[in-house]
Parts: sequence; C-alpha cells; structure tokens
Amino acid sequence: MARALGAEASRRGDLPRAARRLSRAGASLVPDSDVTIAGVGVNPTRTGILEILRDMGARIDLVNPRVQAGEPVADLRVRSAPLRGITIGPDRIPQTIDEFPILCVAAACAQGETVISGASELRVKESDRIATMATELRRMGAEVEERPDGMRIVGGRPLKGAVCQSHGDHRVAMSMTIAGLAASGDTTVEETACVATSFPEFEKKLRGLLTPSGQG
Repeated sequence: MARALGAEASRRGDLPRAARRLSRAGASLVPDSDVTIAGVGVNPTRTGILEILRDMGARIDLVNPRVQAGEPVADLRVRSAPLRGITIGPDRIPQTIDEFPILCVAAACAQGETVISGASELRVKESDRIATMATELRRMGAEVEERPDGMRIVGGRPLKGAVCQSHGDHRVAMSMTIAGLAASGDTTVEETACVATSFPEFEKKLRGLLTPSGQG
C-alpha cells in the first residue's frame, strides 16, 4: 500500500549506509515522500546510485556540503518525483552492484524502459539477484525480461501488493518491502530474518519514516 516517507535530518544521522541507500530510492518512488538524510558521504566513488537516480529524474538535493575526517559529506533531501527508464551499462555496474535490487524496484516504478547489462556478478551474490528480482517483481505485476547479465524492465504499470519471497537475501528482502510501500494493496515479504545480516533495525527505522497518515 502506498505510504509516504518523511523525516528530518536530525532523525536520520544514525542510519547505516544500507539504510541511506534504501531511503534515497524509497523516497524517490513512494508518492508524497520527503526525507532528509544527514551526513552522507558524497565521494564520487560512492555515489553511483545517487547519480543513476538523478538520471532517472529523482529530486535529490545536496544540502550543507562539507568535509568530515577528510571526506566530502552532505545532507541529502530526497523528495518523490516521477522517474523515467534509462540504460545502465557495464561501466556503471561497479559502483552500484549492491544497489541492484532497489534499482530494479525504481525501474519498475519508472515510466519507460530500463535496461541493465554487464551485471553477471549478481548471479553469485547471497541469491541469484537477477533471477530473484525478476521473479519477485513479476509477482507484483511488473514487466521484466531476465537476461544473462542483467534485465529489461518496462515500467509504468502500477505495482500490486503480493506475497513475495526474500530468497534468504537481505537486500532483496528490504527492496521488496520498499516496493510494497509503492504498490496498491497489501504486500508481505516472507523470510526476512536475513535482514539482520546488514540492518537489524530495518523494520523499526522504516516505521519511523512513515508519515502519521501512512502508519494506519
């Protein structure tokens, strides 16, 4: 069920990197969301997902850029915006390999076609992330063509709530949960204990981001 995400920077500074990545994508695709994330590293080697989401039309503003411990950081304000499909080629994969599941969700919510290639490494992650994301997004009504080294996703078709599987993969579990926020109807993601691998407080933090009108 579509639920807006919203939070102030003072509430976001303690989130680990995985949470920040999910918040950037989630706030971009869940309607009426507005999330500010404090103290995010913006070293060019770490901003692959940020650049891709911006290319897709995401509203991401860097606020208060500064240097901390010799590294460039900034506060990010991310607001929902209509996304568009793009091509993500092999040259962009190294900086976004771990964000593949949530990028697939963003592509399913975008208008137009997104083609991802050069990502065969994803076949041997915690799960075969190409196969698992194709399967789970199809459960929600997305049009997905699985390819040996990536996939083609035709966005624009509204996602529908479904019972999804994590396949024991923490990033798939979290990404499908975000997809559920953007979908109509209820979504259940099964086998989510794996999330503790990288983000044991994921559910608690996500609930904290839900606006009062969406907590129901």
